[in-house]
Amino acid sequence: MTANVPEIRISQSVTQPEPNSPAGPNPTPGQGARQKPASLAVAETSAIRGFLLSRGNSALADRGFHWLMVFCAFTIFGIVVLIVSVLVRGSHLSWANFGLRFFFSKFTDPDTHLPMYWDPVNGHFSALPFVFGTLVSSFLSLLLAVPLAIGVAVFLTEMCPRWLRGPLAFITELLAAIPSVIYGLWAMFVLVPILREHVNPVLIRLFGWTGFFGDDNPTGLGFVAAGVILAIMILPIISSLTREVMNAVPGSQREAVLALGATRWEMIRMGVLRNARIGIVGAVILGLGRALGETMAVTMVIGNTPQITRSLLANGASMASVIANEYAEASSDLHLSALTEIGLALFIVTIIVNALARLLVWAVTRGAPAQVH
Repeated sequence: MTANVPEIRISQSVTQPEPNSPAGPNPTPGQGARQKPASLAVAETSAIRGFLLSRGNSALADRGFHWLMVFCAFTIFGIVVLIVSVLVRGSHLSWANFGLRFFFSKFTDPDTHLPMYWDPVNGHFSALPFVFGTLVSSFLSLLLAVPLAIGVAVFLTEMCPRWLRGPLAFITELLAAIPSVIYGLWAMFVLVPILREHVNPVLIRLFGWTGFFGDDNPTGLGFVAAGVILAIMILPIISSLTREVMNAVPGSQREAVLALGATRWEMIRMGVLRNARIGIVGAVILGLGRALGETMAVTMVIGNTPQITRSLLANGASMASVIANEYAEASSDLHLSALTEIGLALFIVTIIVNALARLLVWAVTRGAPAQVH
């Protein structure tokens, strides 16, 4: 139902002086008009006030809306606190038995005299190989994804034709919407055979002397496969945030560099990338946070072997993959508690990395108007 709101109309008529009036100072225009419509203005103002009062008092509704929004905001903090409390309580047994040694200790096999890190049967637990696998696969993905993501962002921002910018940006961001299990299936049936038959032999022949590619893994699984699939997954995140940071650089910076006679490459390097470098670092760290916590795709291609080796072609395991593989089949309470402690460490690291990345991106984009790409 639409309420009829009365209008306030103020007359603009001016009273004319009578011709027989004595000579004197001319009256101010509108002076007579102020006296006549006074009752009409009071009546119409009273009608407006009556309409507002007829709606009732909205203070109760405003107060209720305010507290509802406050509750929604603090629900996020409550969820985080609840997750942390569950993880801390679940990992109490592992903390009591191993303490901080859980993240860097190792055991020795009495028969082979080789280092042993994860033996649920004998109650030996150490998260060191999983921390190692997580860091190696994540930094390998950054090594592959960062140059490509920055190149895509530079092309879309500075060089891409307008008719191609929208479709290319859409396709790039579409990669972020693909489920990780789809990436894992594609990696198992397409990427791993390519690495096993074509890429790994070349790496062994050219760089085998370094020791980083000295293990001829016949399966094609390992750190390289996990790093490549993670690079594809974090590419749209780094590219999108880098493009946002570059768009926040004022156009006057570009014009000033070009006015000094710089080429396009010099303008991009000195006028854009130099001013956006802090935000680009934040985008890279945010991509690192995604790589650290990725589970399904990494679990399907990393090999899931709790070992520390120098070769990037060997099988390994990550913190997320060991939780996905063993949590539902934990053989003892200590085993379950050790997996929960790994989850707690991964959760804390991910929170810190994402917070740092957001802070760096905000340091560059604050005050910049929103732009439509």
